[in-house]
Amino acid sequence: MIGAVLLDVDGTLIDSNDAHARAWVDVGDEFGHEIEFGRVRWMIGMGGDRVLPELTGLEEESEEGRRILDRRGEIFRERYLPRLAAFPRTHELLARLREDGKELVVATSASEKDLNALLKQADLEDLIQKSTNSDEAESSKPAPDIVNAALEKAGRAASQVIMIGDTPYDVKAARRAGVRIIGLRCGGWTDGELAGAEEIHQDPADL
Repeated sequence: MIGAVLLDVDGTLIDSNDAHARAWVDVGDEFGHEIEFGRVRWMIGMGGDRVLPELTGLEEESEEGRRILDRRGEIFRERYLPRLAAFPRTHELLARLREDGKELVVATSASEKDLNALLKQADLEDLIQKSTNSDEAESSKPAPDIVNAALEKAGRAASQVIMIGDTPYDVKAARRAGVRIIGLRCGGWTDGELAGAEEIHQDPADL
């Protein structure tokens, strides 16, 4: 029996992937790093610990790296978050899962600040029972750390949960943790790129 559903947020529940990419471009402009939208867009879904070195050559532990990550979050929350919304019928999907007795646990590479702001903006915070964020994983997706942390939060074995995500990084992280995953195309990836998912649907409304 499936007792819990692990949920990615960006691109899965909320139409925010492009906004995150634009925030990276903007912070690059401020700090003197040329970041192309097309390049960073397909990194969204991984955490800053992976994206930052790829785009700037800096590690997140460095002083400038930390300043860039902090500023990127500020830019995202100030410039882009107020325009964002949940995908159609996301609230209904989560409510249906709750009604069916499933525990909802967020498993995201987003920072705690970004996660809390996203859930509030999308009016989903009342439906989420537990959450994990980038602070609770040594390595972000596609490493399985955040999925394992979510399993621990849920107090369930991998066989007792299923995950919903929108990126190849979600699929890889879930499978490495032994968790089945449903893929959604609404984050921008194709069926081929989501290979390994148990099922693939267009968006929360379709699911």
